[in-house]
Amino acid sequence: MYPPVDPIIFQFGPLALRWYGVLMLAAILVAAWVASREVARKGEDPENLWDMLVWILIPGFIGARLYYVFIQSPRGESGLGYYLQNPSEILKIWGGGIHIFGGFIAGGVALWLFTRIRHLRPLPYLDAIALGLPLAQAIGRWGNFINQELYGPPTTLSWGLRIDPQQRIQPYNDLSTYPESTRFHPLFLYESLWNFLGFAVLFWISRRFQKDLKEGDIALLYLIWYPLGRFFIEFLRTDSWFFPGTPFNMVHILSAIAIMIAVISLYVRHSPSATHNPNI
Repeated sequence: MYPPVDPIIFQFGPLALRWYGVLMLAAILVAAWVASREVARKGEDPENLWDMLVWILIPGFIGARLYYVFIQSPRGESGLGYYLQNPSEILKIWGGGIHIFGGFIAGGVALWLFTRIRHLRPLPYLDAIALGLPLAQAIGRWGNFINQELYGPPTTLSWGLRIDPQQRIQPYNDLSTYPESTRFHPLFLYESLWNFLGFAVLFWISRRFQKDLKEGDIALLYLIWYPLGRFFIEFLRTDSWFFPGTPFNMVHILSAIAIMIAVISLYVRHSPSATHNPNI
């Protein structure tokens, strides 16, 4: 498995068009189109969804980047230490290094503020975004492939990923121990496939059980599906900071919390007592 193209499509002086940015843009537009169709299906104005994008994307990307830099990145000269010594690098999102959980937090707050200002019901929009989000993640992860990032430990599996020595992090940049022939787990691929499958599952549920679903259920199902896959993939991460002496990091904690909250919420909302209270 080899990176098929140079990360830069073309460059004019200091300006460069990168595959990472193109894939991120494609992911956003595809997901927004899916979400707008879902919003219209629910009887809401899809134009509100497109207006909402600006409100969500800017704080979402900032939150995702800051989360990666200060919480997820490895401790040491190749991670947090590098960003602290070079603060101008912190906001260079196009070079890779964002984290979806930071985007969840900042984007969720932005969505809530937008719906409050526009006097909109937030749950239909939250469901629509949750439906399109796995598709965006599945597409966007291929930017990690081109940037030669988001890989796991060495593997002998046939789909192992080759990483150029200059793109490796410690200890895998030691060519005496890990020669250029070493292949690594393609974590971007695992997560991309999990998200493609998640989109298919959520889409099927949204149609098959539409009479039984309440507003907000698709968002809750997403908060089960994605964190479940991410919880296990995270054990193979090589670019994360882990709690000392453990195989766990902050993502494991946040994933477990999200899953528990979503499962309990779905149970409460669909319990027999909830049928008498449609607002649950």
